[in-house]
Amino acid sequence: ICVSMVKREAVIQNEAGIHCRPSAILVETRNAYSGEVTVRSDQGVITLKSALECIMLGLEKGARVTIEVEGPDEAQFAEELVALFERQFDFSA
Repeated sequence: ICVSMVKREAVIQNEAGIHCRPSAILVETRNAYSGEVTVRSDQGVITLKSALECIMLGLEKGARVTIEVEGPDEAQFAEELVALFERQFDFSA
C-alpha cells in the first residue's frame, strides 16, 4: 500500500499568536477539506477539527508547526494551511 502525505512547515507570524479568531478560521478551512490533516508542534499534535484544540497548542509568534495533509489536492491544501498559519491576522477593534 502506497500512502502519500504532504508535509509542510509553518512559522507563526501573527503578533498575538494563534488565538480564538485565527483558530476559528483555520478550523473552518480544515473542515471544508475531505482529507486528513495533522498539525504537530512542540506542544502536541492535533487534527485541527476544533478551535479549542488549536488554542490549546498555545502557538505564539515564532512557534513552528508541521502540517501533514493526506487526501485530494494535498499539496495545494497544505500550502493553503501554511499561508493561514503564517498570516498576519489584523482584527481591527
